[in-house]
Amino acid sequence: MLRCRETCAWLPAVVALAAFAACTSTTSDVRRYEPDWTSLDARPLPAWYDQAKFGVFIHWGVYSVPAFGGEWFWMNWRGRKGASYVNFMTKNYRPGFTYQEFGPQFTAEFFDPMQWASIIKDSGAKYVVLTTKHHEGYTMWPSKRAFGWNSVDVGPHRDLVGELSRAVRSLNSTRFGVYHSLYEWFNPLWMQDKQSNLTTRTFVTEKVLPELYELVNNYKPEVIWSDGEWEAPATYWDSLNFLAWLYNDSPVKDTIVVNDRWGGDTLCKHGGFLTCADRFQPGKVVGRKWENAMTIDKYSWGYRKNARALDVYTIQNLIAQLVETVSFGGNLLLNISPTSDGMIPPLHEERLLQIGQWLSVNGESIYNSTPWPKCQNDTQNSHLWYTQGYVSTIIYPIVLQWPEDNLLSSACLDKLKIASIVMLDTQKELKWSQKPEGGLIIKLEDKSIIKSMWGWALRVILNPESASQK
Repeated sequence: MLRCRETCAWLPAVVALAAFAACTSTTSDVRRYEPDWTSLDARPLPAWYDQAKFGVFIHWGVYSVPAFGGEWFWMNWRGRKGASYVNFMTKNYRPGFTYQEFGPQFTAEFFDPMQWASIIKDSGAKYVVLTTKHHEGYTMWPSKRAFGWNSVDVGPHRDLVGELSRAVRSLNSTRFGVYHSLYEWFNPLWMQDKQSNLTTRTFVTEKVLPELYELVNNYKPEVIWSDGEWEAPATYWDSLNFLAWLYNDSPVKDTIVVNDRWGGDTLCKHGGFLTCADRFQPGKVVGRKWENAMTIDKYSWGYRKNARALDVYTIQNLIAQLVETVSFGGNLLLNISPTSDGMIPPLHEERLLQIGQWLSVNGESIYNSTPWPKCQNDTQNSHLWYTQGYVSTIIYPIVLQWPEDNLLSSACLDKLKIASIVMLDTQKELKWSQKPEGGLIIKLEDKSIIKSMWGWALRVILNPESASQK
């Protein structure tokens, strides 16, 4: 009940009433899910995820120590023998240096989980996904199946998953989730299974599944962002049985959401929400819930010491990504890349806080919204996007470029019976008029009195008979 009250607190009364009803009128689903895709895909996605709209991704691990090229450093250096990576190691490290020797240098000495949790809360994100194990195999918790290669045995000597999960939950504003890679580039068990053409499954039974059960039972995440699935089918990973347990009997069975990366045959087809590709943006409303996972650094998910300010997306770019993603029915999961000593890079922190500043004014048009069936992007103005509120009589035009003469032209609002138009920034009612040639003209307030700088949302309340016009 607390989450419902918090969700509805910033909504206008007419919208809050509908949102609260939707939030509280859930029924208990006693159905048991079978380990097949027909049954698992029929599970309704927990409502909180669609309502959240915005989350923060965190890529952090041993790859943050060399901090060169990104999170695929080990594979690009040793597996692919990329020239730039080999040259980097030759120039900066002694001959014979191994990747494992980076482990003790992953110190996390400045990692303050409450500070991170506070930044994430202030960003307006409603969920966070921490990379608990990437393809390098290093676990950010004391996994019994990663002895000598986890954050308690090597490096920080801290349970990083546990510390951040507790800090995030203590603020009671953000849900905690985990990223977990199924495969590990150079794990001997994986390499043996691969050599057998996947006729053996030792890596899965001895490493992968025990880790997943540890994460769920010990930390109770509400998101599992699976990855590293592409080299084997779901049958090899035993994904169907794991997901059936997750939905039926796990401690998070009622709230857990998962993505679509559970085997080389599942991407964009099966699972909970669709990712389909990194930075997935279908450009239209699709039949299932989807997520746009992208990173603040244009070129890497992991921290790079040589990243320049120009390599970081501008706040205007990020607000546009958020608005476009939500208008088409997706969630935006935005990645940050902490340093090996546990600091969020200043530009990454700034972007998160800027998004939070924007959402504090315009969040009503984002959280709990749905795509407007009639229109997502205006035909007369490519910088004008739309979402719909919990009730069909509430429409939110979101302007990404301030119009000349403060006159906003909208084709999508043409011939609708409008009761009122309010700018969320000032909460003042605006004047509008129909254009003889078609379309609506909205007279905005003078930009000098507006607090928002990177996008401006309006609340349009329609008369009930107009809302049914598609």
